Amino acid sequence: MLNLKSLTTHYGADAAIWIRYGVIAGAAVLAALLLHAAIDLVLRRGAARTRGVGDDLLLARLRRPTRALFALLAIAAMQPAMELGPIGRDWWSFGAGLVVPAMVGWLVAALLGAFNDIVQLRADISVADNLLARRQRTRAGILYRIALFLVLLVTVCLMLMSIPAVRAVGVTLAASAGIGALAVGAAAQPALKNIIAGMQMAFTEPIRLDDVVIVEGEWGRIEEIRLTYVVVALWDQRRLVVPVSKFLEDSFQNWTRNSSDLLGTAFLHVDRTADIARLRAKLTEIVAADPLWDGRTCGLQVTDGTPGWLELRCLVSASDAGRAFDLRCNVREAMNAFVAAEMPEALPRARGEVMLHAGAHSAAAAGASSHD
Repeated sequence: MLNLKSLTTHYGADAAIWIRYGVIAGAAVLAALLLHAAIDLVLRRGAARTRGVGDDLLLARLRRPTRALFALLAIAAMQPAMELGPIGRDWWSFGAGLVVPAMVGWLVAALLGAFNDIVQLRADISVADNLLARRQRTRAGILYRIALFLVLLVTVCLMLMSIPAVRAVGVTLAASAGIGALAVGAAAQPALKNIIAGMQMAFTEPIRLDDVVIVEGEWGRIEEIRLTYVVVALWDQRRLVVPVSKFLEDSFQNWTRNSSDLLGTAFLHVDRTADIARLRAKLTEIVAADPLWDGRTCGLQVTDGTPGWLELRCLVSASDAGRAFDLRCNVREAMNAFVAAEMPEALPRARGEVMLHAGAHSAAAAGASSHD
């Protein structure tokens, strides 16, 4: 049975020692935090004087992990002044085995995040010709997530291996991991498949951020590329989540694979007697006045026809997919309005041929005479 009186007496005797250790550790941590704050202030002032923002991003990412590192180093420096004894030193070693890998992993993750932030900032995708920027952002984002996953995995493994019981179990499992590895591999096949596909995508680049694609019959832009899935922002503000492997195994349309400028088409149906030259001149007038046109391509061609109507294709160009889509709509609307208002004779009409036989015509004439 637990003896509360003996425990109270024991800890009461050691209270002064524990208070002294707490004061030593607290003073060391306070001094370390003050030193860190002073160094951080100096570095931030120096970074503010530079033109670029890369150093600012790096300092922002490293501020929290370096603060924790300073505190831990201060406590470690004060450890010799604490008479911990054999049991205390064992607990100290156990805690260090958990904290040190976690601290190193945190620092490496912060450095990776800072590198990714710098690349994302420098790669401006708001410009018209943003192919190189989209490529840099896509590759940096995928590699960052892969590296972060590996860092977290190694950190957790190192922390677990510092626990003697877990280390013993790990060695035992490693010695007899044949069937278990096959079972785990089979169960994790879909996830591993997408992870490997994500690594492949970082270098083959079938898609990039802000690419305009048609996948699963939907038109949209690549909004996010994660390690195992891709988020496509659709035109009506929905989000389509697609496994990464689909972009490597199935066919899809990428409208901005090589460049962001596109050709757009708008189709019209007019009567076979329509004045095509007049319609072509009107298309040139409409497109030239539209700010969405990039000045490269403007043309009208007869692409199909039936006995009753002709199909006209209005071909125009724009600097990106969004502008091309809007320009197509503008051209279609303006051309239809022009035909309805100023060229009604060009509207498609149905034609028929009426044939009157001679006998029927004579009977009709006789009937009319008798009526008179």
